[in-house]
Amino acid sequence: MRTKTRLTCPCGTVVTGADEDDLVVKARSHLSESHPGMEYSRDEILFIAY
Repeated sequence: MRTKTRLTCPCGTVVTGADEDDLVVKARSHLSESHPGMEYSRDEILFIAY
């Protein structure tokens, strides 16, 4: 299974992490800063990651 380390938010921002754990942390940080009130589970974040 390939490690997912990038995702593109629907707003166009590309979020990149060193590994899946880092990606989830950075995606949640982006969400809290740019999209207050939107929360996604780890599985939801990794579902849209590549």
